[in-house]
Amino acid sequence: MRETTGIAVMGASGRMGRMLIDTVRENPAAHLAGVTERTGHDWIGRDLGDCLGAAAMGVTVSDDPLEVIAHAHAVIDFTAPAATVDHAALAAQARCTHVIGTTGLSEDDLAKIAAAARHAVIVRAGNMSLGVNLLVQVTRQVAAALDADFDIEVVESHHRHKVDAPSGTALMLGEAAAEGRGVRLDDVADRARDGLTGERAHGAIGFHAIRGGDIVGEHDVIFAGEGERIVLRHVASDRRLFARGAVKAALWGQDRKPGEYDMLDVLGL
Repeated sequence: MRETTGIAVMGASGRMGRMLIDTVRENPAAHLAGVTERTGHDWIGRDLGDCLGAAAMGVTVSDDPLEVIAHAHAVIDFTAPAATVDHAALAAQARCTHVIGTTGLSEDDLAKIAAAARHAVIVRAGNMSLGVNLLVQVTRQVAAALDADFDIEVVESHHRHKVDAPSGTALMLGEAAAEGRGVRLDDVADRARDGLTGERAHGAIGFHAIRGGDIVGEHDVIFAGEGERIVLRHVASDRRLFARGAVKAALWGQDRKPGEYDMLDVLGL
């Protein structure tokens, strides 16, 4: 029986990748089984410790995801949609737990990930934090309790480097609100307003994205009625909470049956 779970981190040089590496190495139940970077990156072939300006770690940065996944029990993936889909297929072949924090996935991407989940455990969430997943639950309950005379708006703020909008977390919250109302988000989402848009559509769920500075992540769900507003809010001030959640998911996925899971499953919510 293995003593610790070997976790591989995809995309080692990014801010989230570095945070994940630190979090894996700090967890007594896990060890760093490997890391990847894109082909041509100047870290390829070097010891990870050297790349990070630290002591040698005995882990060589690779541009071969297949090799890295083959030597891991779990892989954590906060990369890009195309890469994540490729990683899902490889993790399925290796029967390796795949924790996905990548956002901006298309319907086609999600279908391919669902196919991979027939053979391996996949934990996918737009946000890995306990607080956000509690917020998702509360949003669903409040939406179910209020009728469509309460307008729902989701406002999210992130750092200037984020490339997708709305955020994966904002979409999670929008989905929860739509589920609470018994409608499909695609049928009621309003993602852009500019110019003479006319009156707000009754029952719409609006989205607004703010980008600037080093904002880690802020999400508000506003239920605006006549004479009153209910505002549900989550503020992340430290990216480590996402890394801790991802590592928790990687450990939780060991010995589970193949399938798609989310952080509500991991957290027992």
